[in-house]
Amino acid sequence: MSDTRIPVWLDCDPGHDDTFAILLAAYHPAIRILGVSTVFGNASLEKTTHNATSILTAISQSASIPVYIGASKALFRPPMHPPTDIHGETGLDGTKLLPPPAVPPVATIPAIDAAYEALKSTPRGTAWVVATGSFTNAAALFMKYPELIQHVAGLSLMGGAIGNGFTAAVLGTVDGVPRVGNWTQFAEFNILADPEAAAFLLTHGELSKKTTLIPLDVTHLCLTTAQVQELILYGPEGRKEGMVPGRGKTELRQMLVELLLFFAKTYADVFGITEGPPLHDPLAVAAVLSGLDEKGGHKIPFYEHDPSVGVSMEGKGERYEVSVATEGSYEDAKAGARTGQVTARLLPPGEEGVRIPRGLDLGVFWRVLEECISRADEANERARAVKQEAGVPTA
Repeated sequence: MSDTRIPVWLDCDPGHDDTFAILLAAYHPAIRILGVSTVFGNASLEKTTHNATSILTAISQSASIPVYIGASKALFRPPMHPPTDIHGETGLDGTKLLPPPAVPPVATIPAIDAAYEALKSTPRGTAWVVATGSFTNAAALFMKYPELIQHVAGLSLMGGAIGNGFTAAVLGTVDGVPRVGNWTQFAEFNILADPEAAAFLLTHGELSKKTTLIPLDVTHLCLTTAQVQELILYGPEGRKEGMVPGRGKTELRQMLVELLLFFAKTYADVFGITEGPPLHDPLAVAAVLSGLDEKGGHKIPFYEHDPSVGVSMEGKGERYEVSVATEGSYEDAKAGARTGQVTARLLPPGEEGVRIPRGLDLGVFWRVLEECISRADEANERARAVKQEAGVPTA
C-alpha cells in the first residue's frame, strides 16, 4: 500500500512557536516529515540546532527524524543579534523540562544537500518545503537546485506582515507606536533576518506560484489564550479531580505550557498583547494540508478571500504579487528604514501568485494540535515502557 501522507521538509529556528511546528509536523497523520534543518534566527545556529534535537527527544522522535545544520547568517549580510527579549538567551527559555538531545545533528552533509536528496526521492508534485525561521536555507536550496522548483508541490513560509486592515488581528504597539512588523515598525523578523532570501523566494516567477505566505496578520489571530493553555495542559476533558491545578497531565504538556507562559510574558511586555502569545510557526505547517479531503478530519481550513466582499471564504482564492524591501542594513531598519517590509498587490481573479490566507478555522486548528500532543504523549509512554522493560532508568 502506497504512503499517501504529504512529505514535508521543515526548516526552522527553535524558538518557542517552532516547538509546536515540529510537534504538528511529526504527529499529524497526514504528514510524513522528511527531515529538519536548522537556521539562525530566534537564537544562534548552535542553539537552534540544540533546541531542535532536544524538542525531538521530548516527543520521542529523535531516532526517526534527522536534524541537519544550516546557515548561521544571511546570504549576503553580516551576522545579526538574535531576539533575546522575545525567546530568551537559549531561544527556548522558560522551562527546565527540555531533555538533553538523545541523538546529535547530522554533521556529514550540509542541510540544503540533505534536503535536496530527500525531496528528490519523493514523487513529483507531492512534497512541501516549510520554512519557519529566516529564509536563508530555503533560498539557498532553490538557488543551488533550481530543478526542485518544478518537483515540489509547494513552499510554505511563516513571515512578513501586510497591515492596512488585511485581517482583524492586533499587531501590537511598541513605545506607544502601533506597528505592522514585530522587529521594526515595518518588518517582521524572519523577513528582516534575510530580506534578499525572502525577495528571491517571493518574487521568483515560477516558485512564487507555489508559495504560501503566512504573515503576522494571520498568526496574530491564533492567540494561545488561557483557555487554549488549559486545553494543552489538561487535554479536551479538562482538569480532573485530584489533578494539581497548573500541573499538566503529562510532563510534555507541562513543558509546552511553561514555554507558552514565557512567550506570553515577553509578548505582553514588548508588544502589549495580553490575551496570549500568537502561535506563528505551526500555521505554516498547517497550510500544507489545504489539499486534503475534509472527510478525514485532518484538514485545517484556511480562508483566502476578503470576508467583506461576501465571497465564499474557502477554496482557491486571492493571489498576490509580493515585493520585499531589501535596501538598508539591520541598523538602518532599527533606525526607521523600511528594510524587510513586505508589500502585497492583489492580482486579478485567476492570475497565479503568492497565496496569502486571511484566516483559518481556529477551532479545528486547536483540536488537531491537541490531537498531535496526545499522540506524542502516547509515544512517550511507549518509549518509557520499553526503557523500563530493558532496565534503563527513566526520569
